[in-house]
Amino acid sequence: MINSRNLEDLLPVVKARVDQFLADAKNHGIDILVTSTYRDMESQNALYAQGRTAPGKIVTNAKAGESFHNYRCAIDIVPLVNGKPDWDCSHPVWQKVAELGKAAGLEWAGDWKSFKEMAHFQYSGGLSLHDLQAGKEIK
Repeated sequence: MINSRNLEDLLPVVKARVDQFLADAKNHGIDILVTSTYRDMESQNALYAQGRTAPGKIVTNAKAGESFHNYRCAIDIVPLVNGKPDWDCSHPVWQKVAELGKAAGLEWAGDWKSFKEMAHFQYSGGLSLHDLQAGKEIK
């Protein structure tokens, strides 16, 4: 199973935006820990099982092939406050992180209408999951 945190596992066009996002955050005095980049299908199914058929709480509604992570175009992050991950999404740092990610051309899942994922950013190049599942590539 592969559940990577390595930015090199992202598509180059996505990595460029993520690099800009992380550099902008650093310039604003915000350290960010990348917790996930590419996730293979087996890892995605294991994550989907969490809170359903495996212990833990539900953290995704995406089965294998239904996550932008499976196509190397998404990251999950957490800002570090005083050197420690701050998962409290009501902390003001999260709004700044969202603003910086969007300014770098990434879509922020905190803006989604349902199942908001504050830690999730992605770049689809205008393609849908259906497009990616059909083999289209982000340019």
